[in-house]
Amino acid sequence: MAIIRLGQVDYLNCLPVYHALEEGLVDFRGSLVKGSPACLNRLFLEGGLDVTPLSSIEYARNTEQCLILPGISISADGRVASILLFSRCPVTELEGKSIAVTTSSATSVVLLRVLLEHYYQVQAEFRPHDPDLKKMIQEGDGALLIGDDAMLAHRMVLEEGWDLAVTDLGEVWKQFTGERMVYAVWAVREDFARKNPSEVDNLARLLTASKDLGLFDLKSIIRKSNRRTGLPVPVLEDYFQTIRYDFDQHYRRSLTVFYDYAYKSGVIENRVRLRIWGETE
Repeated sequence: MAIIRLGQVDYLNCLPVYHALEEGLVDFRGSLVKGSPACLNRLFLEGGLDVTPLSSIEYARNTEQCLILPGISISADGRVASILLFSRCPVTELEGKSIAVTTSSATSVVLLRVLLEHYYQVQAEFRPHDPDLKKMIQEGDGALLIGDDAMLAHRMVLEEGWDLAVTDLGEVWKQFTGERMVYAVWAVREDFARKNPSEVDNLARLLTASKDLGLFDLKSIIRKSNRRTGLPVPVLEDYFQTIRYDFDQHYRRSLTVFYDYAYKSGVIENRVRLRIWGETE
């Protein structure tokens, strides 16, 4: 039996899926590897992980290497609260200016590029930067942060009264397209899946069961999140009511809409067909 190497994004948005694994509430006998989305993307694509939450845009760039596990994603239907653009001016006034973009993410950077080009019709220079709002905003006119970094930075901006515009990219995507936004999917390396189909089937069921357990016990997850980050309980309650973990036909359609815009922006070379584990290809 293969020992599955499973990636775990070390952000709060993954806790509802991994809480039961961390607490031993489900029988997972593989190894968990924690890291940022960018770190896990790299490990997975280099063969260091068998299954991981994969940034949506990285799936589009590497469809020949992997398959999507069914029924699970990291998504939102509008406001997401953790993909935030902080700017010294309204987004419409960022023409010709620079934006520091987090090195922790891939999908959010592409989403920002798509929205600037197709919705705001603004051209700006992107400068990769470690996720640190104070340094990012000193070096540019805007800063893109994701995950816990974005939520903690937003809290700091509110508490300290910083004069910054804060734009939720999920909310803008919904205004622009009317669609949900899928930020990450759970992907399995195709070579591993073909050699170990029963293990992949079992893991897919286990992740779904773990997700259901986590969503059923959000109070425990909120307490754990509060201990980890110090974010107030009301903020966390709102956040876990905002993030979605489904991947039904509605979310699949929304993901292909995002890929269509990424293709139009020249971010990916080809239009993408979703390849789902266990479904006819």
